[in-house]
Amino acid sequence: MKRRLARELALQALFQLDNHEISVEEAIGHVTDDHDAFLTKLVSGVVEHKEHIDASLIEKLENWSLSRLPKIERTVLRIAIYELLFTEETPAKVVINESIEICKIFGDEKSSRFVNGVLSKYTTQS
Repeated sequence: MKRRLARELALQALFQLDNHEISVEEAIGHVTDDHDAFLTKLVSGVVEHKEHIDASLIEKLENWSLSRLPKIERTVLRIAIYELLFTEETPAKVVINESIEICKIFGDEKSSRFVNGVLSKYTTQS
């Protein structure tokens, strides 16, 4: 499975987890039958480090609270921040670009600009 697809499926699985009391495995099972290690790592990593990710995100948000963020943007940001803070295998520019492209698919043009603005703070202020 390509990483872009894994990120898109991670977004969908994390939506399942936000809306239902199910396990990570069940959430992934709702979006694909493929057992992809990268997909599982993304979903599990976001769930495991959610408090740290959200605290970091809150520091970067200007004039927004976490609860006010639309679910698409919030979930895409969580996935990207997990990759930026807890993995070293993907360059930051790739993570940001992938997040913007996923927002264009699942959100709108404003979502992608917003996500770009927030994530760019991780490369300039880290």
